[in-house]
Amino acid sequence: MNNEKTKSALSVRKIAIIGILSSLSIVFTLTPLGYLLIPGLPVQITLMHLPVIIGGILEGAVAGGFIGLIFGLSSLYMAYSTPSPIAPFFMNPLVSVLPRILIGIVSHYAYRGLDKALGSKRVPVSAGISAFLGTTTNTVGVVGMIYLLYAKQALSALGLPESAGLIGFFAPFSLNYVSEVLTAVLLGVPAVIVIRKMRKN
Repeated sequence: MNNEKTKSALSVRKIAIIGILSSLSIVFTLTPLGYLLIPGLPVQITLMHLPVIIGGILEGAVAGGFIGLIFGLSSLYMAYSTPSPIAPFFMNPLVSVLPRILIGIVSHYAYRGLDKALGSKRVPVSAGISAFLGTTTNTVGVVGMIYLLYAKQALSALGLPESAGLIGFFAPFSLNYVSEVLTAVLLGVPAVIVIRKMRKN
């Protein structure tokens, strides 16, 4: 009986965390809350990937993948509802949805492997590396998929010559990538530590 109650409590808790993180992902994607503008910096620091990474680390690959799906579907909706030079690329789920699902999956398996290798006392290190890999999955997946499917149109949309190639196409996204990695590590790691402590109490 106690085991059943424990499993039920865990399921309710897991569903609640997935729901909260999915809601945050939607809010971050569809509102300005997902973008931090720092005076003097030529980049927008985005938060949309953060709930996916946290969910993948704390609740597993399926949960992380589901939160990533919500992020991706929100991004797909934005592509249709908010016209921009690059919006047509995000109307393809292979660009807007698939890489976002992989964020949570990669974050989970990276964390699980590192946690086994380094031990539970190295949670900040394991979570930090997992956040880095999850963010990299997002950037490489989205930008790489755009280039793979729409190289000529994408280079034109960014005002780049066709000779720029893959490296040239990635270059304009490099500052945003660095900012997203820093955001994921600096905000994601403390969040993982705090939630882990709350779950133990």
